[in-house]
Amino acid sequence: MTQLEQAESAFAAARPRLFGIAYRMTGSVADAEDLLQEVWLRWQLADRASVVNPEAYLATAITRLAINESQTARARRETYVGPWLPEPVDTAADPQLGAEQGAVLELAVLMLLEKLTPTERAAYVLREAFDYPYREIAEIVQTSEVAARQLVSRARKHLADERRVPVERAEQRRLLEAFVAAAQAGDLAALEKLFAQDVVSYSDSNGAVRAAGRPLFGAAALAKIFAAWAPGFWAGAEVGYVDANGLSAVRLRKDGTTYAVITVTASAEGIDQVMWLVNREKLNAFQ
Repeated sequence: MTQLEQAESAFAAARPRLFGIAYRMTGSVADAEDLLQEVWLRWQLADRASVVNPEAYLATAITRLAINESQTARARRETYVGPWLPEPVDTAADPQLGAEQGAVLELAVLMLLEKLTPTERAAYVLREAFDYPYREIAEIVQTSEVAARQLVSRARKHLADERRVPVERAEQRRLLEAFVAAAQAGDLAALEKLFAQDVVSYSDSNGAVRAAGRPLFGAAALAKIFAAWAPGFWAGAEVGYVDANGLSAVRLRKDGTTYAVITVTASAEGIDQVMWLVNREKLNAFQ
């Protein structure tokens, strides 16, 4: 095996994990792929003979690049039109992505991670999704082991403070199906009954299609809005269920093209978030 073939083999073995780190850090498939390409170029140019553990080297490289990318992405999103949601991935087609630990994959969790500093996010992803020891996390994010523990602890606390205990996956699917039936029918009472009182709806369109330009709040208000949308939004839709980031989602197609992917999160109080992905640039996994 030539040196380049050895390099390719080591990179291919690490690739699923590298993509998993980069995607969880950026919330974007395209950005994650760009970071993988950059790491591959660096790996080709590296003094590989001196690298004792290729996977650790590559994980360090992708994480540090992702920390830098997270900082520039925040600036880019200031010009994004309306709410920004992570790009969903099809976890039925790519089960390996969710195979490590799916909890740090749900869209709602990735949205909360956006509120952390890039270094907190990196430490949390490495620990919670990939079970890295704190010593390795410290080396990767260039801090002490004590500081790495604090980063993960702060991130955990933030997520716990911001999020109710989610329902089991089967219950999330049941609530999603009930929501779809009520929304299609424009059934105001049924919609309101499904929602937690402080439910919030996010529509990610980047201005490409008509959608709410800000988050919308409240069970009664959302029930009225969704019931009014029903005739136009659902008309002629081919409705199918898919796996998006480890949870059930509904895919809407018309003329062979996917125009929306919708999912919900729920707690004991009912549906607490509705996420509408209608920016077609983010629907490639479901076309």
